[in-house]
This record gives sequence, structure tokens and C-alpha cells, in this order.
Amino acid sequence: MTFTFIRTEKARFPIAMLCRVLEVSRSGFYAWCRRPPSARALVDFKLGVEVASIFEESRSTYGSPRVHAELRHRELEVGRRRVARIMRQKGLAGRLPRRTRKTTRSDDALPIAPNVLARNFTAEQPKRAWVTDITYVRTREGWLYLAAVIDLFSRRVIGWSADDHLRTELVAGALTMAIALRVPQAGLVHHSDRGCQYASDVYRSALDRNGIVFSMSRKGNCWDNAVVESFFSTLKTEMIHRRAWSTRAEAKAAIGEWIEAFYNRRARRRRCPTRGPFWDQW
Repeated sequence: MTFTFIRTEKARFPIAMLCRVLEVSRSGFYAWCRRPPSARALVDFKLGVEVASIFEESRSTYGSPRVHAELRHRELEVGRRRVARIMRQKGLAGRLPRRTRKTTRSDDALPIAPNVLARNFTAEQPKRAWVTDITYVRTREGWLYLAAVIDLFSRRVIGWSADDHLRTELVAGALTMAIALRVPQAGLVHHSDRGCQYASDVYRSALDRNGIVFSMSRKGNCWDNAVVESFFSTLKTEMIHRRAWSTRAEAKAAIGEWIEAFYNRRARRRRCPTRGPFWDQW
């Protein structure tokens, strides 16, 4: 590691000074430079190319766990610690999440559905279970609110809507897109929090017309809707918080591009099922 540091810094500082400060001989450094790279160093170099490629494809957002998962998917046998070391050496770091803000507005006068989903966040087939929620995006023009519907089989966003308000039309728009694109089967479980938008007569009627079973989180328990909460965290960490947004229209267009072109098609989603025969379609 000492000689590697000298080779990295020799463009900025004299080699003699670096060797003196680090208490190594110049002859030893030059002998090390002439020595052919070890087999492990060659493997690290090839892995470094793959790691850098995956990191770039992730739009500079993946940390070592998801880079490691993608390498394993490409049938490259490598340890997670080795991937983390290579990323540190290359100065590659994933995005870290910020603290979140509560957006749920409940109304005790509205009917509440039972927690049918009961934190069963797996689905053997598409159109068996959907989860939905609302989040917010700060712009210089004011808040932009985003509603999303996710299929638990593929963890893809199958419906979304963004606007400058928190009225029922926001969540109804996301549901309408999901129903139009996926044509749900009767008995599908649709889970949300206890927000007044979801508990409204308009929203419940839309679910009833399509034979969808309504499920709601327990009061004040965000873990009952952890999958969609995780999606919003990823969205904000990897896209929203990386820049300031001037207008709602600008943010909405960027969110749509990120969901449709990156997250749904290319992103490695946490705890996502193995790609199977339904993957490309769902």
C-alpha cells in the first residue's frame, strides 16, 4: 500500500521526499515498480473495470451491496468486502438517504380497511398485491406531491401521478394508470396507509369497481408499508436530492424519466425476486 501511494502521488510530490516521509528506500520503490503485477492485482484491475461500469450505469448511486449483487448476477464470483475495497480505492461512493417528512393526513371519520397485507411483501405472480403511498418534492416554485403504485412481484412502479396538491385526484391518478396498464385480477390486495385520500369514497369506489381488496396500515406504523417507503427513499437519495429543482414541471419530468427509463428497466431493486418469465413484462 505504501508503494502504491507513492506511485499515485509522485505527480504532485518528489519521489525522494515521499520515500523519506514514508520511511522506505527509493531503490525498493523502483524495484517494486519493475516487478510484474501479481495475479490478485490483475484480477482487481479487471474487477475495477466492471465495478466502475456498474457504478456509472447506476447513475453514480449504487453502494457496494448493490454493485456486489450486480456482479454476482453477471456470474462474477467476488466477495462483498473486496468490492467495497475496490470502490474505496476508486473513490466511488453510493448516495446516502436523508431524514424523511411525514405526509399522511388521516381522518378518523372516514372508514378504515383492515390490514389484509400484514407485511407480506412477497408475491408469487404479478397482479396479486400492490402497495401505494404519497411523498413530496421540494422545488423553488413550491411543493410537488408524488403518488406511486408498486406491484410487489416485480417491485416496479406500475402507476404514478404528480401534482401541486394532496387531494384525492392525486392518488386516483396513480391508481387509474396502474389499472389501465395492468388490468388487475379480482382479489388483488391493494395496500395503503390511512391517509384521507385513500379512505375517501372516490378511491374506495374505484377499488370496488375493479374487484380489488383494500388493505390499510395500522395507525402510525410506517413499517406496514415498507416497500413503497423504501422506493421513495431510493428516489430521493439517488435522484431528487442530487440537485435543486426550479419548477414543479421540471421535477415531474425528471421523476417520470427516472422511473420509466432507469428504475423500472435497469435499476437493481433491494430484495427484488429473481428475474423470471414475468420479469420483462411486469
